[in-house]
Amino acid sequence: MKKILREFTKPENSSFIVKEEIAAQFAAPFHFHEGYEFTYIVKGHGKFYGGDSLMNFTEGDLYLFGIGFPHYFINDKSFIKSGELAHSIIIQFGDDFLGGNFYLKPEFSAVKTFLKKAHLGIKVINPSAQLQRLMLDAPKRPGLKGLINLLELLDTVASLKSEEAATISTDIFENSLITRKKENKLDEVYRYVLENFKEQITSQKAASLAFMNESAFCRYFKRRTNKTLSQFVNHVRVTHAIQLLAEEDMSISKVCFECGFANLSYFNRQFKAVTGKTPYTYRKEFS
Repeated sequence: MKKILREFTKPENSSFIVKEEIAAQFAAPFHFHEGYEFTYIVKGHGKFYGGDSLMNFTEGDLYLFGIGFPHYFINDKSFIKSGELAHSIIIQFGDDFLGGNFYLKPEFSAVKTFLKKAHLGIKVINPSAQLQRLMLDAPKRPGLKGLINLLELLDTVASLKSEEAATISTDIFENSLITRKKENKLDEVYRYVLENFKEQITSQKAASLAFMNESAFCRYFKRRTNKTLSQFVNHVRVTHAIQLLAEEDMSISKVCFECGFANLSYFNRQFKAVTGKTPYTYRKEFS
């Protein structure tokens, strides 16, 4: 899962890009841009890997990715098997889409401050009906109406409170535009785990994807992620368990096995290690 720089190809009659993607599953690779991107999930759910963080995504989610922020959406196999179509709306714009100095204008001071935070990625928490409408309307508004729509979108997100717009990556995350020339042997490993976490994950297979011997790979993985491969896999499985406990009416033991854990007591320990709560307590508090 090598990080790929995907260039913006703007239409000749527009200073920004609006795309509506509808397919059996989200297919974009682990990539980043030399510009900004709003992504709105209209339909679909699964795992989102952005920067150095992992989380669930579902319909209604809204994200803003800054310059160089790598991101990757992968639909859960259950969604793919359902036959529903994944649907997203994307708005992309460069740092100069209104001219080189527009950020210096006082009216854009709040927008400039908000966009600075986007290099770590931003997830809008429970986007308002207004924000959802602005994203849904984007493909229907060409020309000047589209530009006004984007400006209203930027103005609205820039006014969000800190608890309404959470950064995705940690402060220690290194931006892809800085590190893209460095070898990253873990990209294929991340994809292997995200796509197969319900099955048995082996360090032998992971090492082969990184083109390393097993012992060297284990040391390298721990040095780069501050986790062992087993801890990383458990984190992915617990992330999936959080989604199931919140959204599905199934027993905790069934959630355990659905996430790839083979032992209920081990699942309980790992869930508490990641979240600080037992699965039972988490479900009770969420309800």
